[in-house]
Amino acid sequence: MSESRASVHASAVRVGNRAVLIRGPSGAGKSRLAFDLIMAGRTGVIDKTVLVGDDRVYLATVGNEIEVRSVPVLAGLIEVRGLGLRRCDFVERATVGLVVDLAADDAERLPASEALFTRISGVKIPRIPVGVSFSPVPLVVAALTTAESLPSVNPSADCLKGNGNHIKPTIATE
Repeated sequence: MSESRASVHASAVRVGNRAVLIRGPSGAGKSRLAFDLIMAGRTGVIDKTVLVGDDRVYLATVGNEIEVRSVPVLAGLIEVRGLGLRRCDFVERATVGLVVDLAADDAERLPASEALFTRISGVKIPRIPVGVSFSPVPLVVAALTTAESLPSVNPSADCLKGNGNHIKPTIATE
């Protein structure tokens, strides 16, 4: 296992058995997205969701996966704008299954396939680039609850836009 010595500026929640790592500049909404996902998990919109860490987390390479860990001094604390720091349930670590990049320069309506992945310490992880003026919650919920459409052998037979109707597993279905 290799571990960085410094924490990274990010938030993370565990959804089901995988973590969503939320990155972005200060003020981009990392804490808000983490809290919104926790609430979505409580209401059953997505699998049970629990905080891993807010504002600062550690990342470690474990085999062929990236593990996110809470920073002990911040464990169980999340910033809720307008209320300040609040305490909530948390887990100390989880395996990263999805990265959300807020205020991403490469966010597009129909992103190129290479924009939908990132590498952390050489490990390829699914990624959602989110533009500054777009709400990330629907994108993350869609990524966790739907499957990607794959191009079919005969795209014109499926629809005029060329989208296939085949199902491919997502982190929510693995």
